[in-house]
Amino acid sequence: MDRLVFGYDAVGASFVERLADQPGELVVLTPDTERAESLRDGEIAARHVDIGNVDDVRTLAGDIDSVVVAPLGSDELRTAVSTARSAYPSAFLMVCLGGETTADDRRNVESVADRIVDLSADVGEAVLDRAGDPGLRLRKLREVFDEMDGRLAVVAHDNPDPDAIASAIGLRRLAMEFGVDAEACYHGEISHQENRALVNLFGFELTNLPSDADLSSFDVFALVDHSRPGVNDGLPEGTPVDIVIDHHPPRDPVSAKFVDLRSDVGATCTLIVGYLDRFGIEPTEELASGLLYGIRTDTLEFSRGVSIADFDAAAGLVELADTDRLRQVESPSVSTETLGILGKAISNRTVQDDVLTTCVGPISDRDTLAQAADRLLAMDSITTTLVFGYTEDTVFASARARGVERDLGEILRDAFGQIGSAGGHADMAGAQIPVGILTDETADDDERGDVITDVITDRFFEALGIVPDYPATFVYTESRDGDDRLN
Repeated sequence: MDRLVFGYDAVGASFVERLADQPGELVVLTPDTERAESLRDGEIAARHVDIGNVDDVRTLAGDIDSVVVAPLGSDELRTAVSTARSAYPSAFLMVCLGGETTADDRRNVESVADRIVDLSADVGEAVLDRAGDPGLRLRKLREVFDEMDGRLAVVAHDNPDPDAIASAIGLRRLAMEFGVDAEACYHGEISHQENRALVNLFGFELTNLPSDADLSSFDVFALVDHSRPGVNDGLPEGTPVDIVIDHHPPRDPVSAKFVDLRSDVGATCTLIVGYLDRFGIEPTEELASGLLYGIRTDTLEFSRGVSIADFDAAAGLVELADTDRLRQVESPSVSTETLGILGKAISNRTVQDDVLTTCVGPISDRDTLAQAADRLLAMDSITTTLVFGYTEDTVFASARARGVERDLGEILRDAFGQIGSAGGHADMAGAQIPVGILTDETADDDERGDVITDVITDRFFEALGIVPDYPATFVYTESRDGDDRLN
């Protein structure tokens, strides 16, 4: 990404030096010849220019993605902003305003600039944040919203968790800010009692799409907390997608007009909070509560895969959130099925080294698998868990890890990617495998359960590089006719 600082004095040398350290090329154009020479002595590409000459600016700067206008006086401000927008109509344009800026100047700038920074605040951090990669993403996201024609479906992954739920609601709020008619959607069920409590207590409007839903009422699609249509959602594979925002590392290329995939943060909600903040949109109490809860749950209360960005986003939400209602979300009644599944998970466990696997048999609520995987991770000497169960059509698996250098997302993709879909993070991942690939329809319930358990367990251990220590189950016996046969 190439950046242009147009002016100079208002931001100063330290900012320019720090911006030059970021990826991409930096060009500084200033009407002050001596300052241009001084910057060149510091190995920064700087040139003297007439800030009113559009052709000279384009010739000297070349192709530019983002522009910071930082002139000295009021007259220069109007001229520089006009020149910058004329020279680079598609670039992200940020304008710095000094203490002497008039109300008329501000109004004129607001009609042209993508972002305005008041230099009476913390200049360095504010300008860097908006002139770098985040600023370019803002510009591109706004362009995609501006180009949208028709209704937008913001699609969370199947059976959405709090991070997916709040991210969908948050992106819907962003879309509405730009005049886009949007609807937050999901396939499957919100079956986890805490997730249902979150939706009900905060009144989140989400549309449950059946597997055979007629999608013709939607004209454009966005994905949150996952990145490919038809993989962990009910959309047809190949559905054109305009926006993808996710914090899970993708295994295959992701195609959309706007893509923001950042696996260095712990929750997709953190990314949504960043957009709301940079667009100057204050979330409602309900939305702030949902976003905060999404960050907390996906980072396991800031103990798993957490980043500074997650802490910053959560800190900004705390004062806006309804902590009383969040406490009600966190303390719903535990269903009988959840307790039953946890009991089966403990009884059926197999342990090799520091790894625990367990099949809980038939399930109706797949969210119980993740709860069991989390709880079993607390067992003594266990650092990795895999809990799986199945419905009539699909095997669902949930894996967790702590304190080890294992990438569960990659491990599950290696183990099950060729027979199903799998992915996630280093310490939290999941998989879905069609039952029909593992066993035929003629198998009875016991046979089906045994085959699923053996295949899933063996493939997982193989991907981990662990040889299971199973007891011998096959012995040779002599048949009546003297032939040796394998029993």
